[in-house]
Amino acid sequence: MELTYYRKGDYLFPNLAVKDEPQTIGKYGMLRRTYLKENRKNWYQSMLMSGRLNQHLAQIEEAAESRVETLLDSLNEKFPAPSKEKDPLAWAAHQNNLTAMAEEIVLKELVYN
Repeated sequence: MELTYYRKGDYLFPNLAVKDEPQTIGKYGMLRRTYLKENRKNWYQSMLMSGRLNQHLAQIEEAAESRVETLLDSLNEKFPAPSKEKDPLAWAAHQNNLTAMAEEIVLKELVYN
């Protein structure tokens, strides 16, 4: 890696550029970035400067989404939903409860860890 400099007045400043591939991140990746930025500042800066932050956030996003799907399947087996045809509002409330439970587990396990 070659380091180049530019002159400003009497001083030489290094040309610093982070080679980080832009990746699409969703809800969990953004939550993870905020957590790292506020609570793990040194690790956040290190990953940002080394160009590994977006890759890490994309991995967290993918893992969190698959974990939520797995948890929803297991929670649906453990707590069966009421009939959607007979009581659609109760079914929707039940699904929202299960989704909230799954997301809470994922946030604790993957995002805020």
